[in-house]
Amino acid sequence: MAEIYHFTVSEEQAGLRLDKFLSEQQIGLTRSLAEKYITEGCVKLAGKPLSKSYRVEAGDVLTAEIPEPKALDVLPEAIPLDIVYEDSDLLVVNKPKGMVVHPAPGNYTGTLVNALLAYCGDTLSGINGVIRPGIVHRIDKDTSGLLIVAKNDFAHKHLAEQIKVHSFTRIYEAVVYGNLKEDSGTVDEPIGRHPVDRKKMAVTEKNSRNAVTHFQVLLRYQGFTYVRLKLETGRTHQIRVHMAYLGHPVAGDPVYGPKKPVPGLQGQCLHARVIGFVHPRTGQYMEFTSDLPAYFTGFLGKLKQP
Repeated sequence: MAEIYHFTVSEEQAGLRLDKFLSEQQIGLTRSLAEKYITEGCVKLAGKPLSKSYRVEAGDVLTAEIPEPKALDVLPEAIPLDIVYEDSDLLVVNKPKGMVVHPAPGNYTGTLVNALLAYCGDTLSGINGVIRPGIVHRIDKDTSGLLIVAKNDFAHKHLAEQIKVHSFTRIYEAVVYGNLKEDSGTVDEPIGRHPVDRKKMAVTEKNSRNAVTHFQVLLRYQGFTYVRLKLETGRTHQIRVHMAYLGHPVAGDPVYGPKKPVPGLQGQCLHARVIGFVHPRTGQYMEFTSDLPAYFTGFLGKLKQP
């Protein structure tokens, strides 16, 4: 059974794109998922389907018929999980480098979702639909570190809202190529699909979203800089794109950095070190820190001081 929602557009909301308007309602839709349902004809005005680019007008009465999440065609796998925290609403998991978060073409086994299905059974949230149960946010395959998982839709909605309003704490550490001139700074540049290579993201004004990354130098080495990065927004590949934009790609990044491999690194040297959020049920702020993994400390140990 689909869930049917009715929304009346206020004067303050007039002029918003339909996909943005829907993502701002308290029904747990990301903008990309709202766009998907609009494209499938699930959102109507006076019985007629609308396009994602429709600008809502004050007084519009919209009907959204949101289908139930489709059944998973992904098998549970008894893969060990490094669980930092767990309660009846959520998990905080320390993801290893090399693990894909959710299944996709070419990666239908060995993912975090496969492991979660085995560990949690059917208690994960279903808001993200097919093959993303419980996944509130994600980190790249070759990025290690902390990730939060929602066990129910209540927790998922509240956590997703914190990400949307940028009250979610996400601090990463990385080693980047070259010597950053400033000891600290901010990259405030929009990110969207690369205009030529659609598998990549880029700093671009076209079809992009605002993206803000704060950086601080921790240590300087010959040819590399060890930095701490705090996300204000959470765009796809944000840190990797912003650091490459500065001329200092993340060490070992084969997509945005030099093609020549870095000895001792398989993929980018990037670790999600700190995660903080307000617990959806208790209202208490919680923060967790992950130790640097062996691949990261091992790489630092090989670098030479200037």
